[in-house]
Amino acid sequence: MSQIVCDNLVKIYKVADLEVVALQGLDLLVETGEFIALVGASGSGKSTLLNILGGLDVPSAGRVVVAGHELADMGTREQTRYLRHVIGFVWQQTSRNLLPYLTALENVTLPMVLDGVSASAREAFARDLLAQVGLSDRLDQRPATMSGGEQQRVAIAVALANRPEVLLADEPTGELDTATAHDIFDLLRRLNRELGVTIVVATHDALISDQVSRTVAIRDGRVSSEVLRQRHVSEEGDHHVVATEYAVLDRAGRLQLPRAQVEALGLERRVRLELRDDHIEIWPDGSGNGSGPGEGPA
Repeated sequence: MSQIVCDNLVKIYKVADLEVVALQGLDLLVETGEFIALVGASGSGKSTLLNILGGLDVPSAGRVVVAGHELADMGTREQTRYLRHVIGFVWQQTSRNLLPYLTALENVTLPMVLDGVSASAREAFARDLLAQVGLSDRLDQRPATMSGGEQQRVAIAVALANRPEVLLADEPTGELDTATAHDIFDLLRRLNRELGVTIVVATHDALISDQVSRTVAIRDGRVSSEVLRQRHVSEEGDHHVVATEYAVLDRAGRLQLPRAQVEALGLERRVRLELRDDHIEIWPDGSGNGSGPGEGPA
């Protein structure tokens, strides 16, 4: 069973007298222990999706299941348990992740205090988490005395304090330089591998998203394409990554072609389809079967 199931997810916001459709029939499956990156332009819907998965917003229509919890059917008690034990969240703005007047150790122990964990148990686990994120020597430092990368490392430890099944991160490297951003993603990959926690990261950084095995592109409120990456070893022992891009077919049979391919072939408004024995060819409207320069199936 998938850890995250989004089925025909719709989210509509009302702004003054206007309705803004943030998600329109989004489908997504994430397996247990997977680490995926959500990519898309500003306004594509990726942050809205994270907020819904995190229980911070509710969909206008559709079905969402996370770790066996039907989000639309949760009562107050189940929602509290969901927020405390199922989901961990890391924000882009470091100021949203940490309380400025608490030390790193106190910030990490706070979720456990609220959950009634004994003082000795929570301090021991907080120290262990801070060691795992490489901050054993910064336990007594407050956020103002730490770098941006160190603050995000503490934020990740806070998000893991109650042993969540799913870790959500919304642009966690958006305020960091390139080298620090790579370090944070290296940390997330290691925690995913060692702890088995499912991780979903929203990012606009294509270089960062290339570091995960699966990238899901969201465009106009729907999943438009996915890139799967597999590591291969040559006969000479060299390691290399093979990336394959797939368009995603929704339940209505719709798909969004990758923008680069649409622009390369000059596809506009409508295209011609030809069914073959084992595939479908997509041709620019009015073109022949490769009869003109630059023409051919998409």
